[in-house]
Amino acid sequence: MGVIRYISTGHIFIHPQDDPDKIMDAIVATGYNEEYCVALDFDPAFIARLIGAGFLVMSEQLPVFGMESGGEPVFLLEPMHHLTRSVLFFENLHEGKTIRRFLKSYELAVDRDFDFIINRCAEVYGEGWLTKPLRDALRKIREQNDSSARPFSFGVYRDGKLRAGEFGTITGRVYTSYSGYHDESNAGKAQMILTARWLRDNGFAFWDLGMPLPYKTEMGAVDLGIKEFMRIFRL
Repeated sequence: MGVIRYISTGHIFIHPQDDPDKIMDAIVATGYNEEYCVALDFDPAFIARLIGAGFLVMSEQLPVFGMESGGEPVFLLEPMHHLTRSVLFFENLHEGKTIRRFLKSYELAVDRDFDFIINRCAEVYGEGWLTKPLRDALRKIREQNDSSARPFSFGVYRDGKLRAGEFGTITGRVYTSYSGYHDESNAGKAQMILTARWLRDNGFAFWDLGMPLPYKTEMGAVDLGIKEFMRIFRL
């Protein structure tokens, strides 16, 4: 790995030649209190290694003087490592009586609509962190299919139409959520419950839900510090 590099803002800079696992070790050991690092390379193999090390890989377009005159956009890669991570252990899954009534109306589609879902997420929420270079890199990782980290998707259909979906990544026996959307009431909740059941029934250790939020806690997720999260992520 060599010496850890910091930029002027105090964030760690990760180069493609660095070992992401050792960077993560340093983050855990030193108590690094920023929630993201920075990088500039969107090479799919590099991003796959970051994902495999436990990072959630985000990105953003930087404001650049002269863009209004046709200058080339500049994109920053932001490997995230939330200091507190929301984790669902499947024995704690809380489905709720209300949503359970709607589940039979939906069919779960497992990794059937990745391209549509990732583009729909960008449409619904904007490209703030889900930039085109990052979407292209995630698609390339899927096409190459030669890494231990695989971008993946889940969706639910009703009456032959995709009503909700989400995408994330699979590393070993862990699925990590990135983003999701729904186009009708109850579809998003149904998709999450059916996804949790599928992950449980297919031998996954837990569902990494990323940043803690109330709806995740209501579903049964618990909050783990980065040290404990990385311990179980690497099992």
